[in-house]
Amino acid sequence: MAKDLIEGGPSEGELVVCSVKEVKQNGAYVILDEYESIEGFIFIGEIASGWVKNIRGFVREGQRLICKVMRTRRDGRTLELSLKSVSEERKRDRLQQWKNEERAKQLIKVLGEKVGWSDEERVDTQEELAATFVTLYGAFEEAATAPESITESGFEGDWIKDFIEIAIENIIPPFVEIRGRFTLTVNGSDGIEAIKAALIAAEGHSDDEAEIEVACYYDGAPSYRIELRAPDFKSGEDIWEKATKACIDTVLAAGGSAEAVRE
Repeated sequence: MAKDLIEGGPSEGELVVCSVKEVKQNGAYVILDEYESIEGFIFIGEIASGWVKNIRGFVREGQRLICKVMRTRRDGRTLELSLKSVSEERKRDRLQQWKNEERAKQLIKVLGEKVGWSDEERVDTQEELAATFVTLYGAFEEAATAPESITESGFEGDWIKDFIEIAIENIIPPFVEIRGRFTLTVNGSDGIEAIKAALIAAEGHSDDEAEIEVACYYDGAPSYRIELRAPDFKSGEDIWEKATKACIDTVLAAGGSAEAVRE
């Protein structure tokens, strides 16, 4: 089981963001960017796979690296790290995660200044958001994609409106997800086919090239579920209007009744 090797520091096996402080012949000393006053050392054998003839060909002062935490050094204050143990893909993902979190911290400062928080109020809210949504950036991302999730998670106050606005203006989510329900009824022997055609009409607004997906599900007549994914709010809202209209118009044309409600 992974454990914290230094009080308040990262755990064994954790990937950390660090900046190179000094390069020596036998390794590199680094500062852990996310942990105040904690430093690390990358032994030359952990710099790269194979023989390293010139360590400066791999690392340099001021360079930002993603390393894996190995163990505590004999001094009890410095961590032994490995650079070679982290794949390029994991380096990119971890670095992006760090960049996102740093950006979120800047945005929460902007929010604090706008609503007049003290430093203590800002830090407390920041920690509560991070604890609820795993990361602070996750809170902003959730506010941008599903604004109602902030109040649904128990947060209160006039600041929420500004928080959501800042999130929508500054955070580009990987996708926007919209969910809703249809209540569809068509009497007569052709009712089932008419409803099927209506759902197909809604799903017809999917577009692989535009990264838009519309899917409909049967929840038990007369209730049907619609789930929509789009790369941004504008296209998501536009497709929601078109997909629900296509479904409703098809049912009405068959003499039935139809209603669409956003969740």
